[in-house]
Amino acid sequence: QVQLVESGGGSVQAGGSLRLSCAAVGYPVSSNCMVWFRQAPGREREGVAIIYESDGGTIYTDSVKGRFTVSRDNAKNTVYLQMNNLKDEDTGMYYCAGVRRYFDCYSGSWNSSAKYYYWGQGTQVTVSL
Repeated sequence: QVQLVESGGGSVQAGGSLRLSCAAVGYPVSSNCMVWFRQAPGREREGVAIIYESDGGTIYTDSVKGRFTVSRDNAKNTVYLQMNNLKDEDTGMYYCAGVRRYFDCYSGSWNSSAKYYYWGQGTQVTVSL
């Protein structure tokens, strides 16, 4: 049974940092692309970042480039999202997600939530001014 468990969220002032973790059970992060999404109240779920299994390549949504870094630790089977210089617009529930079949990573847009089959329960990030 696949489980993705996020942690590391919290409340922080603007300009601060948080590191989110996504621990995978029954799902090797080294063999699958892993993606972070976020959703603010009243807004659609938004793709934040992806890390590919093949070469560790990454893609970020424009609003977080230069501030967020996605990485993984294969030994711990965990994916991270380091978030620096946080802004109030970064507030939301953050989810990690994975595809059902590894080649699904390469079909369609990386930030389309519909292509991801496995989801964590989310971790809340709140940034205050």
